[in-house]
Amino acid sequence: MKNRHLRKAVVATAAITAGLLMTACQSSTADSSSGKSGTGAAAVAEKASDSKGSKGSKGSKGSKGSKNSNGVSGSFKNGKVTYLAPGKYIVSVPGKGDQQFLVADDTEVYGVGTICGDAGSEVDAPCTLDQLEAATKKAAVSADVEMRNGIATLVTERRAAQQGNGGKGVNGTWFGNVSCLAPGKYTVSDMKGTEQQFLVAEDTRIWGYGDICGDANTGEGGQGGTECTEAELETAAKKGFSAEVVISNGIATTVRDDH
Repeated sequence: MKNRHLRKAVVATAAITAGLLMTACQSSTADSSSGKSGTGAAAVAEKASDSKGSKGSKGSKGSKGSKNSNGVSGSFKNGKVTYLAPGKYIVSVPGKGDQQFLVADDTEVYGVGTICGDAGSEVDAPCTLDQLEAATKKAAVSADVEMRNGIATLVTERRAAQQGNGGKGVNGTWFGNVSCLAPGKYTVSDMKGTEQQFLVAEDTRIWGYGDICGDANTGEGGQGGTECTEAELETAAKKGFSAEVVISNGIATTVRDDH
């Protein structure tokens, strides 16, 4: 009897143990499955986050590109510079309208009496950004502005003669060597070596026959004079060349290289 009861107890114990083992396995499998499911959701969430971050990054680049495209570059001659805000100005050029620009620590500023310096001096005076701000706060200043990506690299006050007041500038025709003194400002020396300063304007006619621009061959079948740009005049004048210069009120009406 004892053996029979013992066997029943062993069988019952084995059955309970097997049931516990099955339950444990099922729990383990469920936990494992749950773990995989959690990992998958985390991965999807991470990818979604990365995707949003990537789109955000692209948007940022697009914004940066737009900013760069808004930066204006070029030369603004015969303009009037007006103060707008600290470090920000407007240059107004006839026929071109208004253009905003900024100044930086390396912006060069030159004056001839209004921004700084002496109106009677033949040499432009280097000015500070504070002097530019102070002068333009009082009134618009006649100046040329060189700009790169919306930032002025050079602001040069224009002399009274170039502004066309009172006929104070020199009049006449000079034959001699032309040299560049500063952007928009040149000298022409006569046969005695005496130098005469002159300025150029948007309506200055610049003709080249091989020195400023164009072709030196002006004979039969050759090329005649070519109208040149002020940039070409400046490049040639930095090297020096001979020319005929007609000046009215201190401004060159015609510059023609000696062919």
